[in-house]
Amino acid sequence: MSNNNSHSGFAFFSGMVIGAAIGAIAGLLYAPESGEKTRKRVSDKTREISDELLDQFDDLKENVNNILEDVKQTGSELIENVKKTGTEVLEDVKKTGTNVIEEVKEASKS
Repeated sequence: MSNNNSHSGFAFFSGMVIGAAIGAIAGLLYAPESGEKTRKRVSDKTREISDELLDQFDDLKENVNNILEDVKQTGSELIENVKKTGTEVLEDVKKTGTNVIEEVKEASKS
């Protein structure tokens, strides 16, 4: 039940976003523009990257919640199966015990 592909995909995408951000900021800092315009572009780019990272975090949170729901469901099903099997075994033991008692009673009469 491992979700390795989702984790490695998230890591790859995060690396791409961070790399693109660093490249974009470096490009903006070395661009021949006025300081005010460069600062505005850096601010806008930072906000854009921040929004993308928040979206990624929301996706990750949703994936974790889905995995937890699956684990809860599987756990509940497992508990129900154990209860059912335990009840069946108990009934078999009772039936076998009753049969043994009856056989002992019959044997003692002879």
